[in-house]
Amino acid sequence: MVAYTREMLPAARANLAAVLALVEKGKIRCSESTSRPSAASQRAIAQVLEGGDFYPDHEIQAFAWPLLLQAGGLANGPKLALTARGRAARTKDPDEVLRALWEPWVAKGIIDELARLEQIKGQRSAHVLSALGTRRRAASTAIELLAVDEFVEIDRLFDQVTAVAPFTSARTERATWKFYIEHPQYGSLGYADSDFPGVVDRRYLMALLFEYAATLGVVDVRYVRPEGAQADVERFNLYDPNAPISRYDGLLQVRATLLTRV
Repeated sequence: MVAYTREMLPAARANLAAVLALVEKGKIRCSESTSRPSAASQRAIAQVLEGGDFYPDHEIQAFAWPLLLQAGGLANGPKLALTARGRAARTKDPDEVLRALWEPWVAKGIIDELARLEQIKGQRSAHVLSALGTRRRAASTAIELLAVDEFVEIDRLFDQVTAVAPFTSARTERATWKFYIEHPQYGSLGYADSDFPGVVDRRYLMALLFEYAATLGVVDVRYVRPEGAQADVERFNLYDPNAPISRYDGLLQVRATLLTRV
C-alpha cells in the first residue's frame, strides 16, 4: 500500500479562508435537523481544499468543515451564513481561529463522531452509548501525548490514551452486545473475542483525529487507503473481506503540529 503523509497546519490555514469564502457566497447548505452538510456542499468544499480531501471518494475534511464552523459559532443556519464572529475571523490570525475551533468541538461538537462509523450498527438502541462529552474529552487527551517531531502509530497512541484516561463507547459491558457488524447475532461485538475496544473505541479515536483534529491542523497524518488496512475486518462476515469498517481505517500515524504548542 502507498502511504501518504500530510502536513495539515499549512493546509488548514488555507482551507479556513477558502471555506469561509464559500459560506459568505451562500454555497454551503446543512440539514436543519442534523446540521450535516449536503452532498452538494461537501463536493463544493472538496474542490477548494488545499491538496484535496484525503481520499477522492470519501468526504472527511469536506464533511467536517461546516460542522466545525457551526460548533465554533462562525456560521449558522440551514444555508450557512457567517456570524459576526465568522466575519471577524476572516481578518484574524488563522492559527488563532483554528485553535479556537478545536476547543469548542471537544466541548460541544455537533455530532457524535461514532455515528460516522456507519458499519457499526446498533448505536441508536436505547441506553447503549456512553456520555459523549466524557468520551470525547478522554479521546482528545491523545493530542497532549503527541510530540511535534515524531509520528506515533494509532495502536500505540490508543494504548497510551486508555492508560491515562480510560474511555469506552458503550455505556455498560452489557451494552456492547447491542453493537454489531453485518448481523446482529453473529456479528455482535459483545463476544469476548471481538475486542470491542479495538474495533469500536480505537476507531472512535481515529475518527476524532482524522476528521476533526487533522482538518483543523492540530495533527499531521500518515495514512493509506482504508480498504484492507485493518486486520480485524477479516473476523467479520463482510460481503467483501477487504471492505473497511470505517473510512478512517487507513489512518496509520499522527503527530502534533505547532498549533498545539503555542
